[in-house]
Amino acid sequence: MSEEVPSLLALCLKAITSAIIHGEFFTDIFECYGYDHLQDILDLPSDLLDSVVINLPPLALQTLHNVLIDDCMEKFRTPGEIHGRKRGRYDNFNIAWKILFRKRWPEDLRKIDPRKYITTDDSAGIHNSVKGPLDWQQLYWEKHLQNCLDDAAERALLPSFYGRIGELRISNSIINAISHGENMLDECFRLSYHCDRFGCYARCLRLQNVLCAVEICEMLRSCKLQKLIFIRIISKTQVDGVCMLLNHHRKTLLSLEFIHCQLYPTVMNKICSSLCEEGSLIHGIQSFCVKSSPISESKSSLIPTCLLSFLSSGRLLESVCFSDTKMQPKFAKKILDTLLSSSSDLVTLEISENNISGWLSKIERQSKDFRSLLGSDASLKSLTVLNLRGSNLHSNDAEDLGHILVKMPCLKSLDISDNPITDEGIRSLIPYFVRALGKTNLLSNVKLENCNLSSGGVIELLRSLPSLEEPLNMLSIADNHLGSSVAATLAKFLGASGLRELNIEDIGLGAVGFKELEEILPQEIALSFINISKNRGGIQTAYFLSRLISQAPNLVSINAGANIMPPESVDIICDALKLLKGKLEHLDLSENSHLCRSNNTSALLEFCHQGKPIVMIPSPPQSGTPYDDDP
Repeated sequence: MSEEVPSLLALCLKAITSAIIHGEFFTDIFECYGYDHLQDILDLPSDLLDSVVINLPPLALQTLHNVLIDDCMEKFRTPGEIHGRKRGRYDNFNIAWKILFRKRWPEDLRKIDPRKYITTDDSAGIHNSVKGPLDWQQLYWEKHLQNCLDDAAERALLPSFYGRIGELRISNSIINAISHGENMLDECFRLSYHCDRFGCYARCLRLQNVLCAVEICEMLRSCKLQKLIFIRIISKTQVDGVCMLLNHHRKTLLSLEFIHCQLYPTVMNKICSSLCEEGSLIHGIQSFCVKSSPISESKSSLIPTCLLSFLSSGRLLESVCFSDTKMQPKFAKKILDTLLSSSSDLVTLEISENNISGWLSKIERQSKDFRSLLGSDASLKSLTVLNLRGSNLHSNDAEDLGHILVKMPCLKSLDISDNPITDEGIRSLIPYFVRALGKTNLLSNVKLENCNLSSGGVIELLRSLPSLEEPLNMLSIADNHLGSSVAATLAKFLGASGLRELNIEDIGLGAVGFKELEEILPQEIALSFINISKNRGGIQTAYFLSRLISQAPNLVSINAGANIMPPESVDIICDALKLLKGKLEHLDLSENSHLCRSNNTSALLEFCHQGKPIVMIPSPPQSGTPYDDDP
C-alpha cells in the first residue's frame, strides 16, 4: 500500500516548524525566516494561524509565542490599548499550550488546582498578579524542566558519572517531546540548556540530593522560585548547595519542604539562617514542611535555635508540618510554646508520626509555668487545622491537650488518630468538644481513628455533642473496635447532628449492627459521604444500603467494600438504585467477591451518573484461589 500523500498545509506546517526551531541555531536560516517573517505568520487569517499554532511542537510554539509577546509589549509601550485581535491571539496561544500539556501529561491535568495559581502577565503588560486563567505556557515549561531534572538525577546517580551537573545529558524521549523528532544541536541535550532556556518559567521545583551542588544555584538563577522540595539531603556539600539556592531565592520563596533528609540541629540552623537577610530574622516563607527527616540526634537534647527564631519571626507563616521527624517531647513542647507566643497567623499545624508522649506533661501540672501557660494571653488564634496523628499520645496527653485546644478558638479540623488515648482520654476531651461545637460552632472535622476506643466511650461522646445550627461536616471513628452496641446511638446521632461525612470503617458492626442501624435510621439524614467498609455485615449491609439510599437525598458517595455480601445482595441494591432520586455518584462494592456469583451483577453497571457507572463492582476471584473471610 502506498503511503498517504501529505497535504499542502501539512508540508507548509512542517517547513514552518523546521524554520522556527532551527532559526535560533543556524544564522543563515534565521536570516530567511527572521522576526519579520515570524510576524507575517502572526498576521495570517485566524483559521490559518490557529492551524499553525495548534500543530506546532512546543519548541517552535515557544519561539513564535515570544514574538507575539514582544509585539504586545511594543504596543503596550505606545499610547492606546492593545489591539483586540492581538489580545485574542494571546489567548489562542494559551489554549495551544494547554493542549500540549494534556497530550504530554494527561494524568497530571486533573491534579492542577486553579486556586493555587496567580496569573502574573508582566511580559504582555495585560494584568499583573491577579487571579485569572492559568498560564499554561508557564505550567508546561515548569513541568518539562522538572522532567529534565529528574532525568538528569537518574544519570548523576550512576557510579560512572563524574563531571559537572550542567553537562548531564537529557534523554531522547524528552527532547523529542518538545521538537517532534527534529534534528537538534548537541547543546540541547544538556541540562544547562534547559535550565537557561526554561528556568524563567519555574515556580515550583523538586530537587534530588545529587543535584544540590553549588553549581545548581547558578543554573537556576533565572528562576522565580516560589516553592522548593528537597529530597535526601544528607552531606555537607548538598547542604551548602541547598543553602546557596535558598539564599538566592529568599525574596520569592513562599514554600519549603524537606523529605528523607538529615536535618540535625547544626544543619537546620544553617538552613534557617540562609532564608533570612543578613542581620534580620524576618523571612517570607508561608509554608514549612519536614517529612521523614530526623531533626534531633538520639542522645542529644539540643534544639536548633535558628529554627525557633524562624518560627517565631515568620510574619507570613501559615502552615508548619513536622511529620516522622524523630521529634522528642521536649522539642515538641518548645515548638508549641514558640508558636503560641509568635505573631504569625498560623493556619495549619501538623506534628504527626512522632513519639511525643508526655510533651505537655514535661511541666508539672501544678507548677507555676504550666498555670501561667494556661492563663496567658498567648494563643494560636488563627489556627484552623491541627494534626497530631500517630504521635503516641495517651489519656494523660489527651487531658493536657484539652487545655491547649482552648488556645485555638478558630480550630475547624482536629486529627488525633492513631493515638492510644482510650475512653479515658476521649472523656477528657468531651468538655472541649461540647464547648467548641456548642458556642463557637467552628469545629467541623474530627478524626478519632484507631484510638483504642470502645463503644462506651464513643456512645458517651455522641450523646454529649449538642444539636447544632451549623452541622458538623465530618466525623471519623474508623478502626476502633466498637461492635454492634454503638449502632443505635450512631443512628440517632445521624438524625440530630446533620453530619455530612461519616467514616465508620472496620468498627465491628457485623450483621447485628447493620440491622439495628437500618431499623433506627431517621427518615431523612444529611449525609453526603459514608464509609461502612470492612464491617462484615453480610446481607444486612445490602438492606442498610437500600434504606440509606432512599433516606439520604444528598448522598454522593458510599464505600461499602469488604462486607462479605452474598450474591442475593445484588438484587436488593439494584431495586434501591432503580428508585434513586438523589445525587449518588459512587457506590464502592469492591472486595465483596461473593457478588460475582450473582447472575445479575452486570445490571449494577447500568446505573450511571453523567455517563459513568455509579457502582464499582468487585473483580472476580482468580480460579483456584479460596476466599478467605477471616478477619
